[in-house]
Amino acid sequence: MFWLTCLGLIPLVGAAAMCLPLKGAAKPVGLAFSLATLAMAGVVAGLYFNGSLPAGTADWIPQFGVQWAVSLDGMGLVMVLLTAILTPAVLIAEWDTAERVGRWPVNAYLGLVLLLESLCLYVFMADDVLLFYLLFEATLLPMYFLIGGFGQTRRAYAAMKFLLFGLAGGLVMLVSVIGVYVWSVDATGQPTYYLPDLISLPDSPQFGWLLMICFLIAFILKAPMVPVHTWLPTAAEAATPGTSTLMVGVMDKIGTFGMIKICLALFPTESKAIAPVMIGLALLSILYGALAAIGSPNLLRLVAYTSVSHFGFMVLGIYTFTEVGTSGAIFYMVNHGFSTAALFAVLGFLVKRRGSAKVADYGGVQTVAPVLSGLLLLAGLSSLALPGMSSFVSEFMVMAGAWSQFWWVAAIAALGTVLAAVYILLMYQRTMTGPVAETVKQTVTSDLGARERAVAGVLVAFILVLGFFPNLALGVVEPVAAQTTLLVGGK
Repeated sequence: MFWLTCLGLIPLVGAAAMCLPLKGAAKPVGLAFSLATLAMAGVVAGLYFNGSLPAGTADWIPQFGVQWAVSLDGMGLVMVLLTAILTPAVLIAEWDTAERVGRWPVNAYLGLVLLLESLCLYVFMADDVLLFYLLFEATLLPMYFLIGGFGQTRRAYAAMKFLLFGLAGGLVMLVSVIGVYVWSVDATGQPTYYLPDLISLPDSPQFGWLLMICFLIAFILKAPMVPVHTWLPTAAEAATPGTSTLMVGVMDKIGTFGMIKICLALFPTESKAIAPVMIGLALLSILYGALAAIGSPNLLRLVAYTSVSHFGFMVLGIYTFTEVGTSGAIFYMVNHGFSTAALFAVLGFLVKRRGSAKVADYGGVQTVAPVLSGLLLLAGLSSLALPGMSSFVSEFMVMAGAWSQFWWVAAIAALGTVLAAVYILLMYQRTMTGPVAETVKQTVTSDLGARERAVAGVLVAFILVLGFFPNLALGVVEPVAAQTTLLVGGK
């Protein structure tokens, strides 16, 4: 517990340090704390693989059976590593963004990013349902201020819409949190929120459906899925690309993470019964997100809509209740994080130069910025799941799991892959190829610099490495997938 608590504490201390009058040293200090967190995540991973990272608990609010309980399984570990890698990448990519667009000082931006990192890390390590809920809700605050304080056009509206959707999900989840208290008292005479204890309790015929549905609604809102996805394109268009990276690449994964860790683990019978509905929503999200991306006139909204489609694939893999599908869904969470981060980073560099995110304002960029164009193509090919990219492996596994249960579901989902090729290649054709637009000649006067190439290059490198060596992650997540499949009686 000491190592895991310290892992989340480092960025929290860094966020507090941003309240000091650091002046010109704020950015190096903030980056140093994020890199220290990454180093600690590496230590934790080493301890995990060495088998010397036991779970830990400590009484927190004993009257309600609440514990400070943190642990890591394979799914939590890969999400912790993803969070620890993307945070310094965002800070480096947005090195001068806060000063350029923010209403508040750069210290505030750095502090909010580090606070969000700390909260997300603790969410992925939480083993107590009430602790998970409190952290789940707390992640809304730094993201709200990141969008509202450092966003672009309509940032106040976007931040409020994001917050209202998030609070609605949290309010619904609170019903389940209260219900878990009653369930545990009825079953044992003592309240508990500790997940391993709850998993061993007998099913609650009075509360099971209600608790599962309320948890699931909150996770669907967080993911997000159609038809409650509308806050995501609005927020992504208004936020800075780095903020959108953390929102879509890390924070929204709490939704799919919670479906596996809480819904399937605590309510396997109810989860199996509602699987047809979830598969239907997954297919709707896959197709609607892809079609909306094709028609999007804004580059940042386009990436947001692609994420709606990709979250549909993740949910489809989860609710096939197969080991290969669940493994693919967890791996998809990681791969989507890197591919979306690469897309947002490169598009952010482009928008910074041109001053516009409208697709119609571009043309022929590959002539004046060939490195930027090439990196955008690689990130886009990852998003459309080209073989050799890490996303291909996860998408293939999800559809293989779906095919083994319902071949026609996999056939419909495959249309999403076809549409992905359409929206990525159309976006690339309209912005990068053809004659150079006059406005591009006047504004895009330089290719990517060393700092920008380093950030985008590292993200693309992760995509390629996990594409050619997927077992680096699959070997970690497969035990979780096998245990979850066993709990729900899948195969």
